[in-house]
This record gives sequence, C-alpha cells and structure tokens, in this order.
Amino acid sequence: MLEVAIDSDEEWDSSRSWEALVRSAAEAAIAESAFPQLTNSARPVEISVLMTGDEKVRELNAKYRQKYRPTNVLSFPMSDVAELREANVAGPELLLGDIILARGVCEAEAAEKGVTVEDHATHLIVHGTLHLLGYDHVAPRRARIMERLEVEILNGFGYPDPYRLVTGSTA
Repeated sequence: MLEVAIDSDEEWDSSRSWEALVRSAAEAAIAESAFPQLTNSARPVEISVLMTGDEKVRELNAKYRQKYRPTNVLSFPMSDVAELREANVAGPELLLGDIILARGVCEAEAAEKGVTVEDHATHLIVHGTLHLLGYDHVAPRRARIMERLEVEILNGFGYPDPYRLVTGSTA
C-alpha cells in the first residue's frame, strides 16, 4: 500500500488538490518501474513530497548537492535496491524517500514548454519518484532509459514527450 505524505506551502495554489496529482504520478511511476510490486505491497510504502518555493530548494540544493541555485525537483532516496526488491516481505514501513518541488522553477519551465503547472508538476513527480527507485541520468545510457520510461508514463496521462518540448531535460 502506497502512502503519500504531502506538504505544500503558500507558494503553491492551495485551491488545487495536489494530493490526487502527486499520488497518481507516483503510482504510475512505480507501476512502470522495475518495482511494480510496491504499488500493492502488503507492507506500507511511503513517499514524502514537499511543494515549496525556490529559496528553500536553493538552500537544499546548496547543502546537499553544492549547487547554489534552485532546481525544479530534488529527490532524496531512503531505500536501496535490495530493500526495494524485498518490499513484499513483512516488515516495517518502507520509506522510499523525499521529493521536493520548487514552485517558481516549475512555473517558469511550464511556461517555456507551453504546458500547465499541473502537467509539469506531474512530470517532476514522476521524475522524482524514479530517482527514489534508483533511476538516474548521470550516464548517457541510464539517462536514455530513465527518459524513455518517463515519456511512457506521461503518455499514459495523455501528456506529450517533455523532452521534445521547448526546454531541455529536468534536474
């Protein structure tokens, strides 16, 4: 069972129900990943999502990645691949990790791509969830695998390929 803990600050439109968007994006990413069993595991599986402003993301990016600018999404995995493979084994809650989105960066990128903030946030949650599951885009081959998976997941939502839109890659 997937549990999603969401915290959004005042920079994110409080009239929008982000919970449904975050849950559907995270579930879709998990279902298409190498660990689909996590979506219906008897063991509780949790993702924490913070939707905040650029300044908070800049601080975290500087502290943990030594990059002194905000970025669209940060992911902090808390489980390793061995734990993910054994998710159906009885045990305590499996914490996949934290995903943090920056409102200003997300909004600017959405405008550049000609998509809604909600659609771009969906992409960033998918992207961040895949990072929590061990996917990355450090090496070209791994980047192609991750991007292909993102495109496939987003196509399931009826969204266009985000890597063929106006701007370049995320994170």
